[in-house]
Amino acid sequence: MFERLFPRRPRDQKPLPEPDAQLALGALLVRVALADRSYTVEEVSQIDRILQATFGLKPLEAAKLRATCEALERHAPGTDEFARILRQEIGYDDRRLLAVAMWKVVMADGRRKTSEVLSLHEIEAALGITDTDSATIQAEATGAAPGH
Repeated sequence: MFERLFPRRPRDQKPLPEPDAQLALGALLVRVALADRSYTVEEVSQIDRILQATFGLKPLEAAKLRATCEALERHAPGTDEFARILRQEIGYDDRRLLAVAMWKVVMADGRRKTSEVLSLHEIEAALGITDTDSATIQAEATGAAPGH
């Protein structure tokens, strides 16, 4: 009786991969985009463009990577774990560039929501980005002068 009322969901066919720098970045981009509980076409497109440019992927490859990152983001460890992977595998200057890319995801839909900004600041802190650099990064990504 209960199985008719609450049918079992099919299990995912294959387990999620262990996060590496590529997957960690993608998952954090997805996490930033989802911070406002809205995942717009513009944000998805921006994530795909970032993945293409960062990893030299073709559009379909970037979309497949993003889909894996979406699943990983839903079922994976917290922001600190993803950031730890990135801190171990890439230098500070490249982490700054990743933060700029994340700001572009936040701005992709034309709205900068408080929840997204807070999520991004949490990620920047976990990536070891200094407060001074955070302000500069935000200005670079949004076209504003630092401090505004």
